[in-house]
Amino acid sequence: MKKLIIGMLALAVLASCSSKKSLHHQNKQIEKVANKQTAGNYTNYTVTSYIQRFKGIAITEMNRYGIPASITMAQAILESGTGKSDLAKYANNHFGIKCTSDWKGKGYYKDDDKKDDCFRVYKNPEESFRDHSEFLKRKRYAFLFELDKDDYVGWAKGLKQAGYATNPKYPDLLISLVERYDLHQFDKPEGKYEKIKREDKVLSDINRNIPNEPRKDKEKDATPILAGDNYLVQQGDTLYNISKRFGLTVDELKALNNMTDDYIKIGQALKVKK
Repeated sequence: MKKLIIGMLALAVLASCSSKKSLHHQNKQIEKVANKQTAGNYTNYTVTSYIQRFKGIAITEMNRYGIPASITMAQAILESGTGKSDLAKYANNHFGIKCTSDWKGKGYYKDDDKKDDCFRVYKNPEESFRDHSEFLKRKRYAFLFELDKDDYVGWAKGLKQAGYATNPKYPDLLISLVERYDLHQFDKPEGKYEKIKREDKVLSDINRNIPNEPRKDKEKDATPILAGDNYLVQQGDTLYNISKRFGLTVDELKALNNMTDDYIKIGQALKVKK
């Protein structure tokens, strides 16, 4: 009996190692394709150049569905680290959207809320922006499409209310980005007739999507565990995803904690308020 148990444990360990190798191999393949397409020359965006690059598609999506272009841009800047994150570079994923049960495309694996979370892979950044709009066309976000398409404050608060992110500061982070970089200049008001026509179309789409929606979309951000002004490091945390939750850059987070390298450990208290 003892030998049988040992054998079963060994098989479980081997299966786990095999699974990790498989995920690692998938990531390497995706990175290889991305490196080939770009010849390894990834654009080092500034916030200004990032806005110039993607404002056009954000405006297009706003005119189609009513999501303020300012909100789309603020989310993209926040979630992608201004296009510098591995997800943005290798997977063209600028919104941190995960692989829900209805996703049929490839996955890129990274530690986030849990170890080896699966994130969607896109052919190009534009596809990521379009899927962001499609992702929001779900029942729990339906009330947002009844807002004016230049109501970025309502959208920022509504996204948190609908469960897009669990970070209590998420609305403030988005609003701060919108106002700091004048992203609201891309938002255009619409007439009463235009709004009714747009609402009818989007809400009809949402109603058609309801039967095919996953039972429960995975939440994007783990609930921050705070002790005073400090965040307690959890399993799967990285400096990048911690800094993203609290509206900091990785360099700012390291400076706050007098860190000289990127090493963190579970239970470590990191100062997250300036």
